[in-house]
Amino acid sequence: MKKDIKKYVLLSLLSVTFSSFAQEVKAPTDDIPANFRNSTATDTTTIADIKWEQFFTESDLKHLIDVALIKNNDLQIAEENMNIANLQYKQTKWGNIPQVNAGVSAASTRFSDNSLNGFNAQQSLGQHHIEDYTAGLNLSWEIGIWGKIRSQKKSALASYMQTAEAKKALQTSIVSNVSKGFYDLLMLDAQLDIAKKTLMLNDSTLFIVGLQFDAGQVTSLAKDQTEAQRLVAAKLIPELEQNIQIQENVLSILTGTFPEAKERESKLHSLLVKENLSIGIPAQLLNRRSDVKSAELALKAANAKVGIAKASLYPSLNITAAAGVNSFESSNWFTIPASLFGSVAGGLTAPLLNGKKLNTQYKITKVQREQAVIQFRQTVLVAVGEVSNALVKIEKQKKQYEIANQRVETLKKAIANASMLFKNGMATYLEVIIAQGNLLGAELELASVKKDRLSSNVELYHALGGGWE
Repeated sequence: MKKDIKKYVLLSLLSVTFSSFAQEVKAPTDDIPANFRNSTATDTTTIADIKWEQFFTESDLKHLIDVALIKNNDLQIAEENMNIANLQYKQTKWGNIPQVNAGVSAASTRFSDNSLNGFNAQQSLGQHHIEDYTAGLNLSWEIGIWGKIRSQKKSALASYMQTAEAKKALQTSIVSNVSKGFYDLLMLDAQLDIAKKTLMLNDSTLFIVGLQFDAGQVTSLAKDQTEAQRLVAAKLIPELEQNIQIQENVLSILTGTFPEAKERESKLHSLLVKENLSIGIPAQLLNRRSDVKSAELALKAANAKVGIAKASLYPSLNITAAAGVNSFESSNWFTIPASLFGSVAGGLTAPLLNGKKLNTQYKITKVQREQAVIQFRQTVLVAVGEVSNALVKIEKQKKQYEIANQRVETLKKAIANASMLFKNGMATYLEVIIAQGNLLGAELELASVKKDRLSSNVELYHALGGGWE
């Protein structure tokens, strides 16, 4: 039996030596494209390196983001999760430290008069019971000879760093969502102003049509149709006011406050859309994107778990020791050195009957590691795709804005001409109200496209990994 045990241990040692334990799998980065789609940039300068305080220039927006980063409840939960993971990591640092426990015990055992123990107790002590008093320290130490404890440390460290990256990712999302929500609010403000100005223009037209109706120059149909066109703009006003309050409530939740009005001085028409933003190259996403870094850390944690599972297949070396004072009489309990005792033992514990189970678990961790590799590839794929989507939005929305702006200017001229001709009796009321309706729709669309351009810049900044510093 002893020979079998020695043979098993020797084979284990040889197996460990030649297999080098669980060899780590690295994150696949060779297939990352050299450039983003529709981009030939080779410069590594990127807007992601700009802190959000410099990227956003509107003071009222920066105030909202500041409040959100302090009060947002999701971000505070992420901070607590990071604290938990940090404590767990610190705990693993004590994995290869001997465990020492102190104990004090007192016991009294009475033996049967007809038992051998009872007879011996009566002969040696003159009584039928034995008292035992012990105080001492017990030490237990597992030696990490197969790297199990080291792998546990790596796994805990990767988990802790993942929570840190999760917090960064959440912060970038909050910065992005607050800024896009702010631009949505400014768009609604602009559209409300457009609706009010259009209503005033419709009122003027309706007044003239009313005079013409009183003079018998137009029928009641003209008056009714002009009034109907006026009501289109009038209906927009309460609808937009409703949407403004709802959007303010959305921003309140993001900033960790109860629903309230948001003070703002910025106007949509006065905001400048940044042009020619630097994007760098896709490989930089590995260091800038928190979700990509988290996926890489997940692979490191999977590597560590493979190491833990493989180390469990081999014998574990444990050292135990005990020392203290012991006596069968309380009066002699702490009589030193007579009451001193001590013991030291070491042993190898090898998995035999549960070897199949441990081997299966080892295979499972290897499959999970392959899943982590695939997840990393997918995360990088999505990251590059998000940047490419933002780039094409910026390019095409700029053209949309130019066309929409040109349409608005054309319709403004048409309104001026139609109004002048209408007052001189050279155009009908129908031409006037159609022109006013077209201008209202065009101006609302122009405000929406302007907001989309601002939001796309934010999306690009977010996709490149900016906003967490």
